[in-house]
Amino acid sequence: MSAAITLDDVSIAYGREQAVANISGSFAAGSLTAIAGPNGAGKSTLLKAIVGELTPTHGRIARDQLGTRDLGYLPQAAEVDRSFPLSVSDTVLMGAWRAIGAFGAASRAVAAAARDALAAVGLEGFERRHIGTLSAGQFQRVLFARLMLQNARVILLDEPFTAIDARTTRDLLDIVLRWNSDGRTVIAVLHDFEQVRAHFPNTLLLAKRQIAWGPTSETLTSANLTDARAMAEAWPDSGFGFSGMGGAA
Repeated sequence: MSAAITLDDVSIAYGREQAVANISGSFAAGSLTAIAGPNGAGKSTLLKAIVGELTPTHGRIARDQLGTRDLGYLPQAAEVDRSFPLSVSDTVLMGAWRAIGAFGAASRAVAAAARDALAAVGLEGFERRHIGTLSAGQFQRVLFARLMLQNARVILLDEPFTAIDARTTRDLLDIVLRWNSDGRTVIAVLHDFEQVRAHFPNTLLLAKRQIAWGPTSETLTSANLTDARAMAEAWPDSGFGFSGMGGAA
């Protein structure tokens, strides 16, 4: 399979602080990959660079002729302002903004697609609810419905299952797997290593530097996780941590 996204010796810094360094590898078209590692490892930073929100300070990210409209990005829920007076329907319709324009009206087909997306995530009848009234799990379902409407070839998810209940996690994980079975490239920042092992065939293990990248069974080894932990322990005030590691640490 051709590479959908290739990283060539990519480094990213915030001022003088190095966030990630010397990352090289490829996300193949149609692949399903987790980006995992300790807290502060640069996982979200790398995802933002892939989607184009950040510019590498060194190296290059090649997107294999993918345009902006081909990338669907779900930021961490904490980065989304839920105080803005938006309804559930308006939020989902933002996924189709390229089709309807910033101030255009949604066509019947787009409006029907929005309703179908809400039904697919289990929120049928929630169209007029204000997003500020939703639970964390309900709001994450709304954001997944928005991604459905965007219909992107590559989907990037930043901690999509954090702070939501187990049922919502199962439902949204099913959607992720369905996207991938449809041939979409899916890249997700995740903390739960058991979840990664169970559902994600490929993993990039980060600890500001690339520890390993490849099949999950070859990446999340005890030796690699020990290396990642050792690197994290050297960070000042790191507050590092792993989830779902079992005895592998």
